[in-house]
Amino acid sequence: MPLHLTKVAYGADSLDDIRQWFAGRAAPVVTTRYLPKRHAELAGQGSLYWIHRHALVARSPILGFGEAEQGRVAILIHPELVLVQARPRRAHQGWRYLEGVDAPPDLDEAGESIAAMPPRLIGELSALALL
Repeated sequence: MPLHLTKVAYGADSLDDIRQWFAGRAAPVVTTRYLPKRHAELAGQGSLYWIHRHALVARSPILGFGEAEQGRVAILIHPELVLVQARPRRAHQGWRYLEGVDAPPDLDEAGESIAAMPPRLIGELSALALL
């Protein structure tokens, strides 16, 4: 069972904001202060699940880890944002582990039609845990 991380999408007003953070970047990076102790379980198998408005709403597959400026750690993620079935999750600082059995499933085929919805509507439906 893969291991994942959760992170609050701080500063994002909508899912579209999260998409735009990484749009056009060949290798998007999220920086953190410390390398996760279980990083070997995360790289290539796990995902970074985004918390928006107190719910897990999307994920970015983790490609690996590297070095960033000022001694920080870079979490290399895939630029595509995969929508998941919204699941309530409290906000927290930094990142937290998420076991694979606790991770919400992807929206799959339904995700394509949902992705066509206006980002604000997706955010509102996610906040109500209807997605």
